[in-house]
Amino acid sequence: MAVIGNLARDVVGDSSPRVGGAPFHAARALRLLGGRTRIVARCARADRRALLTPVIALGVPVFWVPSGSTTSFELRYEGEERELTLLDPGEPWSVEDVREVGRAEWVQVGALTRAEFPPAVLAALARNRRLALDGQALVRPAQAGPVRLDDGFDEAVLRHISVLKLAEAESEVLGGEERIAALGIPEVLITLGSRGALLLSAGRRDLVPVRRIESDDPTGAGDAFLAGYVWARACGHRPLSAARHAGSTAARALELAR
Repeated sequence: MAVIGNLARDVVGDSSPRVGGAPFHAARALRLLGGRTRIVARCARADRRALLTPVIALGVPVFWVPSGSTTSFELRYEGEERELTLLDPGEPWSVEDVREVGRAEWVQVGALTRAEFPPAVLAALARNRRLALDGQALVRPAQAGPVRLDDGFDEAVLRHISVLKLAEAESEVLGGEERIAALGIPEVLITLGSRGALLLSAGRRDLVPVRRIESDDPTGAGDAFLAGYVWARACGHRPLSAARHAGSTAARALELAR
């Protein structure tokens, strides 16, 4: 499997900037799992040392793609509630940019905003591959300022997706379970924080419990969860087994990050 996405410069509370984005948080999970995996990450050349070095240190093969700017966020937490401000949306990926994915059969697409992976890029990624998309690609506009979710996505992206992962707030923006099921995506995961996750697949609705981890900063738990799911699916697990595996993987990744 492969993970592709922008690295982010995150400021959490009053702390110094740190690395964020799916390539980093998924790599924290994949280092626990092993196997044939790769990370394809992008940021501005000026941020390469600060943001790429922590990803490389996790021991998962990493391929860097240069970008003209780096996605940047400010994050503040109260328990599991998060207040998010987009400082810089970064740049969209191009068809040329995604060639480093190589021959992976499964790809985790770690979008940070709606503009990051246009339909044509997803179409190129989906050739002979299965894609698992982060729901931020549907509901998060690429506009600087406080993040306000909406459902104004291009439905052309859906035809390329095998798995969609949504946070609970994102699922509510899309109209809830019934409307999400009507999108026609084969496997949908709705993460519910410490309450676990919901799997919608093949007409079934399965609640997947997770082990509660006390953490003041759950940033990246969703990326780790999706990485665990995609890894398990690539290894031959059925969706429910993969979702259970994803929950334990995300808990372990959070535990080690404390």
